[in-house]
Amino acid sequence: MFIIIGLGYAYARYKGDGITDDMTAVNRVSMDVLCPLLVFTALASKDFDVAHNVWLILAGALVSLGSGLLAWPVARFFGYDVRSFVPPMMYNNCGNMGLPLAALAFGGNGLSAAVALFMACNLVYFTVGIKIIQRGHPDHANDSLKFLLSPMMLAMIAGMAFAMMQLHLPELLFIGLKMLGDACIPLMLFALGVRLLDINFSSWRIGVAGAIVCPLSGLVVAVLLDLVLPLTIAQRGQMYLFASLPPAVFSYMVAEQYQQEPDKVAAIVLLGNLAAILFVPIGLWLGLR
Repeated sequence: MFIIIGLGYAYARYKGDGITDDMTAVNRVSMDVLCPLLVFTALASKDFDVAHNVWLILAGALVSLGSGLLAWPVARFFGYDVRSFVPPMMYNNCGNMGLPLAALAFGGNGLSAAVALFMACNLVYFTVGIKIIQRGHPDHANDSLKFLLSPMMLAMIAGMAFAMMQLHLPELLFIGLKMLGDACIPLMLFALGVRLLDINFSSWRIGVAGAIVCPLSGLVVAVLLDLVLPLTIAQRGQMYLFASLPPAVFSYMVAEQYQQEPDKVAAIVLLGNLAAILFVPIGLWLGLR
C-alpha cells in the first residue's frame, strides 16, 4: 500500500501542481464506475451468504455508527470540521485492507464474513456519512434523497438483490466486472499519493487524531457488542479485526468530490493506515484470544 502511495506522490512531484487537476477526472471514474463495481462483485459473489451473516452485518453497522458517535465530541473538542473528521471514522478500510486480511487471518471461509462487514460499513457510510458531509454545502442542500441514487448505493442494492435471490452472472461477465472493480484499489491509493502534495503541517495534526480515534472507537464499540450479540467464534474474530481497521482510502475520494477539506482527509487516511501496523494486531489479538 505504501509503495503505491509513494509512487503517486513521486509522480505528482515530477509532474508538478497541474497533476492535481488531471486526477479529478480519474477520481470521478473511480467514484462512478470502478468502486461501485468492487462493491457489486463482492456482494454478488457465490461465496456470500446473507442469512448466515445477519448478526455480523448488524455488528458491522453498529461499529460504524458507534465510531462516528464517539468521534463527534472529539471533533468538537479539537475544533475540527465534523464533516471532515466524523465520516472517515465511520468508514474504515474494510475493502482493500479488510478483505485480504480476513482471508489471511481466517482462511478462505473468512472472506464471506468480511464481505458482510464490508456491506454493512458501506450502508452506514452512504446513508449517514454522506448526509453529514452534505450538511452546509449549498450545491447539495436539496439532495436529501439523491444519495440513494448514487452509483455506490445502486451497486450495493443490486449486489444484495443478487445475493438474497442467489442469482449469478455468467462467469465471463463477472470476471470482467471484477477486474474493473479491483482496479479501483491501487488507483485510489495512487490518487492519495498525489493528494499528499497539498498536505500542510496543520493537516498532520488532524491526521494523528483520526489515526488514533478511528480504531480505538471501533474497538470500544466491539467490546460492548461482544457482550450482547450471539456471534460465533469466527464472527467474533472478524468483528474485532473490522473494528481495528484504519480509515478507508475511499473517504478521501468522497472528500475530493465534495471539496470537503480533502487535504485533511488525506492526512487522516495516510496516518491512519500507517497506524494500522499497531492497531490491527491488537484487533486480531482481541478477536483470536
